Amino acid sequence: MIQIITISLKKITIYSKTKLQYFIIVAFSLLIFSCKPTQKGIRNSTSTNKTVVINSEKSTRFSTGADNYKSYFSLLDNKKVGVITNQTGVVLYDSIYMLPDSGSISHAEGFETKRIHLVDYLLKNKINIQKIYAPEHGFRGTADAGEHVIDGKDVKTGVPIISLYGENRKPKPEQLEGIDVLVFDLQDVGARFYTYISTLHYIMEACAENNIPLLVLDRPNPNISIVDGPILEKQYSSFVGMHTIPLLHGMTIGEYAQMINGENWLKDGLRCDLKIITCAGYNRDMKYSLLEKPSPNLPNDQAINLYPSLCLFEGTNVSVGRGTEKQFQIYGSPYLPKGDFGFTPIPNFGAKDPVYNGVECYGEDLTSIPKIDKLELKWLLKAYNETSDKTKFFNAFFTKLAGTKKLQNQIERELTEDEIRATWKSGLHDFKKMRKPYLIY
Repeated sequence: MIQIITISLKKITIYSKTKLQYFIIVAFSLLIFSCKPTQKGIRNSTSTNKTVVINSEKSTRFSTGADNYKSYFSLLDNKKVGVITNQTGVVLYDSIYMLPDSGSISHAEGFETKRIHLVDYLLKNKINIQKIYAPEHGFRGTADAGEHVIDGKDVKTGVPIISLYGENRKPKPEQLEGIDVLVFDLQDVGARFYTYISTLHYIMEACAENNIPLLVLDRPNPNISIVDGPILEKQYSSFVGMHTIPLLHGMTIGEYAQMINGENWLKDGLRCDLKIITCAGYNRDMKYSLLEKPSPNLPNDQAINLYPSLCLFEGTNVSVGRGTEKQFQIYGSPYLPKGDFGFTPIPNFGAKDPVYNGVECYGEDLTSIPKIDKLELKWLLKAYNETSDKTKFFNAFFTKLAGTKKLQNQIERELTEDEIRATWKSGLHDFKKMRKPYLIY
């Protein structure tokens, strides 16, 4: 657009000699230029794409999409709203209070930052929430990984809850009946097998099928700096890996939603009517610590950072510490050599019947290691090499988590980590090129 306008201006000014003509041409050109979309992250601006990025108010102060309520309240007024969220749907907002008389300050207004759940905040502001749709682990985030979550009502608000985990992973038309708009607010951690992006896919598909617009409230990805791992092969797609992406994708949930739309990943080439409320004061170099555990077994920043690497153990006979207080910060097995570190899993919050319940496991404690910046394979390779029976190390779930049979084959053939990583290079290069138009930050 800029080049075309410049060329047109030059051509016209050659033949336009009067100042009045020149002024009209410049003014008209500037008017055209000012109408050009400048939002990064939209692959194209045609109506078929149906993706709109709504930039939050510019600020040096960080805030999530949910925090930027001024950017989306008007889109929900007088609408029947459905909300896809869980315990991570937290809103921080400034509340005005009166300072007491003291010295030079007399009844001055002050601000304090308050914290409230998105559903409570919307209801408080008279938004008409009809239904809550809950992902894996449930609306309050208390269910074990893989545990069936049933429909019900939120005890606090009385709003009906529809489970989107188990047999019902995509809302049925009757479950969307009467809904004018859906709001999606889930905290992702950047790993392909973390199922919230699969829930996002099915929500977008249901919205496209039922002509319902979707509003995604964006949140940072705590592992946004890492793009790594094997690319999923389509024949191994499942709910723990639906798309042909690397194990760590390095995108926010809003950016990922754009990619689902732009790459035509929805059934029958459908496009979701998608709006994204961006984070303010955020960039990809910022560290981000979560306000709430995104799921019961990711209790802190260390676990979230190690999760993509250690979760591959869930496709083996090695425990990742479920049933302890150090979930995804330790690993061990009764079949590994006895050493200085051991643990015994027992039932606890998030693990009603953990692997090796009551059995002592031996392995490694990673709670104090520095933050990692890649998909780390050395612990997986070490455990495989030291296990007492290699034929019993892997189970069928490993291929689903890895998204390919190649990784297991490479480990069994005793390839080095460098040799394995070299096989990912081309796929990672192509993925980074593909995702570039969808990046917002």
